[in-house]
Amino acid sequence: MRTDSLHRYRPICDAIAALFQPYVEVVLHELATDKAVYFAGNFSKRVLGEPSLLHEIDFEAENPVIGPYEKVNWDGRALKSITIVLRDEQGAPLGVMCINVNVSDFHAVMQTLSVLVRVPDSHYRPEALFKEDWHERINEFIRQWTQGRNVTISSMTHADRKDLVAALAESGAFSGKNAAAYISRVLGMGRATVYKYLRTEK
Repeated sequence: MRTDSLHRYRPICDAIAALFQPYVEVVLHELATDKAVYFAGNFSKRVLGEPSLLHEIDFEAENPVIGPYEKVNWDGRALKSITIVLRDEQGAPLGVMCINVNVSDFHAVMQTLSVLVRVPDSHYRPEALFKEDWHERINEFIRQWTQGRNVTISSMTHADRKDLVAALAESGAFSGKNAAAYISRVLGMGRATVYKYLRTEK
């Protein structure tokens, strides 16, 4: 069985996730396969083997750390994230370690904790990371759609879910590889149901 090139970093991922459980998720992305090869404290509903979409990033030696920056989880929770470029002994990039922190709970606590959850520039979104990240685009679309209708994913009716699938399809959300599988997991629906709603709209 093939062992991914980032195997030695797995204990570090486990340690970080365990220390800050349940608020931190750590993901290893391998450049050779352009896939996610390890999760610790997974709360993003992404799965092993999914495309990482990192092949267009310019891994400059002087920028070993990217971020921190803001992201949105599948359920609309705010995430504070940072990415570390991992290299071999010769300095060639092997992959990246992404650390995602769920800061939504902290937004409601005392002002003295604001420094912990604050992102230096709330509008900073590394273009290289988000250029092809359809996961983030889908998450953002769903957040705006549910907020606009004052509903949550867990409270949506069957009619709401059908309307949301139609809206996602119209926006082109299903054009990404494995997008349908990701959307079905986020909405808590079977893929067959998602495809049924799509056929109904055609």
